Amino acid sequence: MAELLQALTRPLIGGDKTPGQVTEDISGLLNNRPGPLWWAGFFLALTLLMVGVIAGVYLIRTGIGTWGLNNTVGWAFDITNFVFWIGIGHAGTLISAVLFLVRQRWRTSVNRAAEAMTIFAVICAGLFPVLHMGRPWMAYWMFPYPNFRGPLWVNFRSPLVWDFFAISTYFIISLTFWYLGMMPDLATLRDRAKNKVKRFLYSIGALGWDGSYKTWLRYETVYTLLAGLATPLVLSVHTIVSWDFATSVIPGWHTTIFPPYFVAGAIFSGMAMVLTLMLVARKTMRLEDYITTRHVDAMSKLLLATGMMVGLAYATEFLTAMYSGNEYEQFVFINRALGPFAWAYWIMVGCNVLVPQFLWFRQVRQNFLAVFVLSLLVNVGMWFERFTIIVTSLHRDYLPSNWSGYTPSLVELGLLIGSFGLFFTLFLLFIRFLPVVSMNEVKGVLHIGRGGHGGHGPGGNGHGGPESVRPTPDPTTKPEEVTA
Repeated sequence: MAELLQALTRPLIGGDKTPGQVTEDISGLLNNRPGPLWWAGFFLALTLLMVGVIAGVYLIRTGIGTWGLNNTVGWAFDITNFVFWIGIGHAGTLISAVLFLVRQRWRTSVNRAAEAMTIFAVICAGLFPVLHMGRPWMAYWMFPYPNFRGPLWVNFRSPLVWDFFAISTYFIISLTFWYLGMMPDLATLRDRAKNKVKRFLYSIGALGWDGSYKTWLRYETVYTLLAGLATPLVLSVHTIVSWDFATSVIPGWHTTIFPPYFVAGAIFSGMAMVLTLMLVARKTMRLEDYITTRHVDAMSKLLLATGMMVGLAYATEFLTAMYSGNEYEQFVFINRALGPFAWAYWIMVGCNVLVPQFLWFRQVRQNFLAVFVLSLLVNVGMWFERFTIIVTSLHRDYLPSNWSGYTPSLVELGLLIGSFGLFFTLFLLFIRFLPVVSMNEVKGVLHIGRGGHGGHGPGGNGHGGPESVRPTPDPTTKPEEVTA
């Protein structure tokens, strides 16, 4: 009982912060010059991005024959990367929308970066289906718009079309949700900016935010509605991606477990990437008071829970094939574990099933270095999961005469490296020019656990009690917080 009371009274944010100090700390990150760690990471990410640009230009000029594909393995690195990056983006929606609706206060320090991660991951994911088309300059044909080509329309039964609608819908909703949540903070930066150019840009982004009661009321209403609209995307987007495989008749793909299996795997990989990025941002941007042990512990528990779901899906998939009586299904799973690509299968199992088991121990969950290493291993394992599902189901199909191997080309490796470069370049630019922590939501949990009653900020977290009074109103301060 004593431990429970201690957990309930422990502050979410480290240190004895006031709302004014939160504004100073987060705004200061954007006004101060970045440290050497940020510059080192940025130049490394930019170098990786240039590798991808060179590979992409060569691919477009030459054709997808530069990939290591053949008549048997028609999908490989391209779709593996696509599914991987779509999965990475799922944690942003989970932390932002789902945990918002269930009033999980620990999300306040990490939701902004998770939402940004979603946007950047979807951008990376969208590149690969476009490149796989072979003629990316004709990607606009995917839009079902009225045209002058007679009865020629997109094939709505094609998984490529499903992916297009899934990605575009997910991107639009996630971008709107991310931008809307940032408006109060942009207004704060607008009012504090000394540079005219910055003040002008922040003014455009704030859209006339004045911090009035009516503005806050409408903001919270729209924010809650968008959270409710975004929540089904956690289930729908990766379910649609799983249909790319489940609707086929290829052994190893034609299974009904794929939708929940893919959703659990997406959240699993996304949480691992959130942990990776937040621990990096915590160190490079000096956010130790805002990303605390409690945040890392909570995210580690989610990682463990979704990892157990993924492990159960692996076992269910294997046992279903063994008891199916279908020799083709049985062969695919035996081939995965013992065939030419067994090394990829066991990397997948080791990183996704065995590695998360260390998170049962509190000492591991509260050790930042250990959690960082575990999250990296989970990211590696989830990439190999997608590779295993795709390549091992294709390279040996029904006819032994069709069997073939697969070796990725340098162009494919370059595009994989470039996608990581693009992702980390965008993320590092984000934490440099926009508030990486939501000031208005963090202020709502400052006094929870210290005897404060709080108001009703975004997520119902509140914005403190009388302790939050400041002589100068702040656009992120609710009118009810300011006393006469």
